[in-house]
Amino acid sequence: MANYQDSMADLGSDASLFTRLSQTTARWAGKPQTFFVALAIIVVWALSGPFFGFNDTWQLVINTSTTIVTFLMVFIIQNSQNRDTCAMQIKLDELIVRLEGAREELLDLEELDEEKLEGLRTEFERRAKRARERNAPVPEASS
Repeated sequence: MANYQDSMADLGSDASLFTRLSQTTARWAGKPQTFFVALAIIVVWALSGPFFGFNDTWQLVINTSTTIVTFLMVFIIQNSQNRDTCAMQIKLDELIVRLEGAREELLDLEELDEEKLEGLRTEFERRAKRARERNAPVPEASS
């Protein structure tokens, strides 16, 4: 138990440079201000078209810039999403472990293939339907 406690104490420390960078970038990318800055850049670019004669270089600047930003953001967003999903899965696993009567064999569902997951989903849908039917209000008899 002490080993578990010690490992829990170290959780918040020493994130890698990439993790810190991706967290900061993802946080900023989702802000309204960032959207308006990007929109302003597009507007400035569009308004500069007549000055550059709408030439190929003018078009290449925006195409290349947006392609590079999009390419890099895919990795930042995926990293952030993977971390969030993993953290949520660990939190759910902790709840399952602590909940009396929970089926611990469900702890690693994310490792199952699609067919097995679909089978479990069908089982839970049937259980939910039975629970709703048991709890459905009984219609009153008409007099």
